[in-house]
Amino acid sequence: MLDQIADKWTVLVLGALEGGPVRFNALKRRLQGISQKMLGQTLRELERNGLVERRAFATVPVTVEYSLTPLGADLTTPINALRVWAETHIGQILSAQVRYDGASPQVNSL
Repeated sequence: MLDQIADKWTVLVLGALEGGPVRFNALKRRLQGISQKMLGQTLRELERNGLVERRAFATVPVTVEYSLTPLGADLTTPINALRVWAETHIGQILSAQVRYDGASPQVNSL
């Protein structure tokens, strides 16, 4: 479960679903850079773990929308806290990366 929670696309999908139900293609547009295959895999795994609900409507073509379950909505609180932490400290993180990348080659090869 930790592997999924720590996954980049899981975090972004859960955030995109926070405002309410979203159709697959609208979700794909919100998540720039995600492939259709990766979005489908992420949604299936979230559904399997009880974090997302999939609803299909009998239309032509079939309309499918995704929404957070109560369990998924509960998970958005700690994920949002992590996002806020990352946004707050991005300057320090980038500075540390510059220092590390500028270190001698022996340090970088560890």
